[in-house]
Amino acid sequence: MSEIQNTENRQNEQGAERCPRTLTAPEIAKILPHRYPFALVDRIEDYEPGEWARGRMCVSMQAPWFQGHFPEHPVLPGVLLLEALAQTGAVALLDLPEYKGKIPLFGGVQKARFRRQVVPGDVVELSCEIAERKGPVGIGKAVASVDGKKVCDAQLLFAVSAD
Repeated sequence: MSEIQNTENRQNEQGAERCPRTLTAPEIAKILPHRYPFALVDRIEDYEPGEWARGRMCVSMQAPWFQGHFPEHPVLPGVLLLEALAQTGAVALLDLPEYKGKIPLFGGVQKARFRRQVVPGDVVELSCEIAERKGPVGIGKAVASVDGKKVCDAQLLFAVSAD
């Protein structure tokens, strides 16, 4: 994942330093079909179509899941952290010309590890590398961190819809 985590000085094929590809929430909404409350990625810091993406999720106490998870001790549900990682990878995938306008499908999770709780006020750094892809099916290696500390990592299985 070091390739994804240090993209500040990435160079293009000609050896010149390249500018990061950033996306705001409205720009992400043009790529991903997810909408509130399940549009979980607030910003894409940089990405390479078909290869990797690095994004950010700002965890707000106003999110509807905190009403019941848990009222006295709000914690972001782990499955939503995995979904945010999947959405980050989906940005890189769905920006390829052959997948524009398609629906990303979550096929499964392998080797998921949750290392600490994510709570309201946290800013989660998300990264997903498309490690393997055969046509519309593949595996993403994903890592989430808060304040530079890893909170979750997993392998995400995905597919892109035919329609």
